[in-house]
Amino acid sequence: MSKSNADLILASASPRRSELLRQIAVRFSILVADIDETRQDDESPADYVSRLALEKARAGYSRQDKDTKLPSLGADTIVVCDGQIFGKPRDQVDAAAMLMALSGKVHTVMTAVAVSQGPRSSSRLTKTLVRFRTISQSECQTYWQTGEPQGKAGGYAIQGRGAVFVDHLEGSYSGVVGLPLRETAEILGEFGIPVWTSEPLS
Repeated sequence: MSKSNADLILASASPRRSELLRQIAVRFSILVADIDETRQDDESPADYVSRLALEKARAGYSRQDKDTKLPSLGADTIVVCDGQIFGKPRDQVDAAAMLMALSGKVHTVMTAVAVSQGPRSSSRLTKTLVRFRTISQSECQTYWQTGEPQGKAGGYAIQGRGAVFVDHLEGSYSGVVGLPLRETAEILGEFGIPVWTSEPLS
């Protein structure tokens, strides 16, 4: 969608977040914001993911033309298990190590979403508990070959084939996918951005 028809900037290249925004009929334009995602010393997982979401939102806002700046939305997702943060796997070995660490356990998926418009910003943090069944090494290898684990926090996609690993979920399903929709709608409402618009989306 062109920026002239948009109400919001999505500061993310994630197709999953785009799909979720379309699901609630938000008119947005994409402007990818690259930031340094290095975790700071003694930064808790919750503080880390919240900071990244806000920095992405602010970067998306600042990169726009001066005269036509829209509110900018940033989001970030991490998986936390036994105090360890799992981001996106580097390679097949890393992805398999993540899945085996999650196998048969409950982990927490944290997704933060933030909207920024100049000096004004608002954010939310969701925490969802996900319990995995036991996973075999051969399943990890086969799953990697599908291409799905690449670029996914924790090395799996709950909205895809990775759903077969999930025994139980408690919290926000859309948050695990990458954008908690209830909380996102709340923030957008603070900025006067409509959801569920009746006009068709292009």
